[in-house]
Amino acid sequence: MSHTRRTKDELAKRVALDIHDGAYVNLGIGQPTLVANHIPAGREVILHSENGILGMGPAPAAGLEDYDLINAGKQPVTLLAGGAYFHHADSFGMMRGGHLDICVLGAFQVSATGDLANWSTGEPGSIPAVGGAMDLAIGAKQTWVMMDLLTKKGESKVVAQCSYPLTGIGCVKRIYSDLATLECTPQGLRLIDAVDGLSLDELQSLIGLPILPPA
Repeated sequence: MSHTRRTKDELAKRVALDIHDGAYVNLGIGQPTLVANHIPAGREVILHSENGILGMGPAPAAGLEDYDLINAGKQPVTLLAGGAYFHHADSFGMMRGGHLDICVLGAFQVSATGDLANWSTGEPGSIPAVGGAMDLAIGAKQTWVMMDLLTKKGESKVVAQCSYPLTGIGCVKRIYSDLATLECTPQGLRLIDAVDGLSLDELQSLIGLPILPPA
């Protein structure tokens, strides 16, 4: 049966739905920044940016950008009522001190046991870009990954064991992808949901690993 991939905005909305009311959340550079635009109405989520912002809002409307107010990816953002700015060192103190409930990061690879590789492909000449990912992956109470399930070559980014340099070991709790949402458990990968038309058997074939059915 045919299936349709989630668009980047549909994926961001799917992630946002699972963020609980009152959560302090860091959104990583790239796709995760889109989550800020899809926080459900009436739900208070306090967004943190590692360059020193707490209380970020969605992206500004066209023409209202303020490039003195940017996130860690240098994209213009808004500030909600009660938002604050602070020193980079204080921001990392929040990250390392266990004060964030969730961080949402991109990834090159995630292992079935929750190992994360998202800062370098290890290729000669590649530019390492670890930023605060190691601090976030270990410091946040939950680390979620948001990414395409397959590479441009059609290979699964969810693997038995990461071949790229690791960012963190056993830190990823959930994987949100364009085809399915997975949970990393001590028993292995567990399916939370998949796009319409994609069966568990088809998903297992794409990933090449056993996947437990939804609980």
